[in-house]
Order: sequence, then C-alpha cells, then structure tokens
Amino acid sequence: MNTTLTTLPIIGNDGMDSLVTPWCHHYQLAHPEIQFACTMEGSSTAIMALAADASWVAPISRSPWQYELDAFVKVKGYAPTCIHVGYTGHGPRANAKSPPALYVNQRNPLSGLTMPQVRALFARGNPQGEISLWSQLGLQGEYQHRRIHLYGLRDDGKYATAFRHLHLQNHPYPPHYEPLPDRQAVLEAVANDPFGLGAVGWFNAAAYEKEARIVALAAEDDADFVLPDLAQVRQGKYPLSSYVSLYFDLPPGRKLDPLLKEWLVFTLSSEGQEIVSAQTHSAEGYISLEAPQLDIQRQRLAQW
Repeated sequence: MNTTLTTLPIIGNDGMDSLVTPWCHHYQLAHPEIQFACTMEGSSTAIMALAADASWVAPISRSPWQYELDAFVKVKGYAPTCIHVGYTGHGPRANAKSPPALYVNQRNPLSGLTMPQVRALFARGNPQGEISLWSQLGLQGEYQHRRIHLYGLRDDGKYATAFRHLHLQNHPYPPHYEPLPDRQAVLEAVANDPFGLGAVGWFNAAAYEKEARIVALAAEDDADFVLPDLAQVRQGKYPLSSYVSLYFDLPPGRKLDPLLKEWLVFTLSSEGQEIVSAQTHSAEGYISLEAPQLDIQRQRLAQW
C-alpha cells in the first residue's frame, strides 16, 4: 500500500545539523509518513525562512538579531516563539569556537569585569556612569594614566548591534570605540595593544592565546568572576553565553501544532538532550541544559 509522504522543511544554523538530523531521525521512527528537507546554511537564514513560511522550525545558535525579529513582526504582526535546548560554545579550545567574550592583551593584569562595568565601558550615556581609563578599574603602574582602547565589530545590525541590545541597554558605543571589519582584526588589535579591550562573538580564541586572553566576567558586582569554560557555561554562570534555540511560528492565542510540539518535546527529553551532549567536545561545543533550566523549558513548552 502506498503511503503519502509529508515533507517538512527545516532551515537554520549549519552547525546544528549534528543535532537536527538525529532529532528528525528519531521522529521518523514514530512517523514514517513524514520526511524532512533540512537546509542548514547558517543562523542568519533561520528567522527569515520562518517568516516566509519556508521552515517548519528555525534552529539558531545565537540570539536573533533585531532586524531579523523586526522583519518577522512586519510580516506576521507578532514575534516568533522559541525554546532553548542547550548552550553554544565553551573554551578556549584548540580549533573550536569560544563563546562571545571580551579580550585583553596578555600583558594586561586585569582580573575581571562585572557586567555593570562592561556597560560603563561600552555604553555611551550609561546612566550609572562611564569608564574610559584603566585606573577606574583599579590598574596602576603603566596603566594608571592610560585610556582604554576599545575594539569591536561594526555596528551594522549583526553581532555588535545585538551586543548593544542584549548587554548595553541599547545605548550607542562611545566615540573612542574602534569598529573593525572582522573578529580576527579585533583579536589582532588587542594582541598588539597592551591597553586594548576587544569584544567579539564566537571565535577560535586558542589561536591567539599567546598574545591575548579572555577576560573573566561576573553577572553582578557581588558575583564571582567566571570564564567560559565547560563547567561555568553548563551551569549558566557565564554572562555572555548564548542558547541553542528552536524558533517557531505561534500566533497569539493559538495552540502549537501537535506534530511540532511532539518534535520539540523530544529535544528536551533525556534522549534528545543526550544528542546535544554528544556534541559538547565538537568544534561547535554544544552543551545540554542542567536540570533547573531544562525544567523551565519543559514547563514553557507544556503551556503551548
């Protein structure tokens, strides 16, 4: 007897193919009448495809950029919905992506920064004041009378813009912030400038470990400084970590499609999370959710 196949398209982050493919394979064991057409070409394709009804679900390994959300809202009239299924990146590790981070020259003695200090450094007009001198961070000696040279990416709607929205309360960067064309240029600037402080997204930080280092961060003034190593990211303590997320189109007041909900439920199951854990030591470095975060995501999904 012939069975009519239903093909469901999934468009999104390329690295997440290692998660999406086994999730889909498991789903097909229970639903042989369904097949998937996965086009995994990057996070930048995910939300746009969802807005165009070209994707059943949108896998993305970073927070959506504002222009992507704006485009979805313009088309649909409401924002996309998501669940988080893990974290993306830890390090530094050789030939692997470290999460978004701040970097200083290896000569720099800075022990760490709190996120309120990060806002004071990078946000022009920060209500709690601004920091522009190394002495304001307690550094003495050759740093005592020197300005902080800020390096980062161009504020062009992508990472640097998302950083402003997520961590700087949408304030603009200060005049002395020097935007550079790519992540490598930022790391090279810091590597050659003992008074530099750079901000970039996912990067092979280990490639510059002799010249530059990641700055430990604390979420609040009274919190401990942490680096984006596996243990700290897994516990949700590193302030610049990004989630591995699955976005979907859920109109206000509507219930989630039962087939999609079943697929999403599996990603948060023990078996689904083991698929995430299997990629922890890959180049992408995906990390499954600890029990408290996992419970939160399961409860959110249950309400839809």
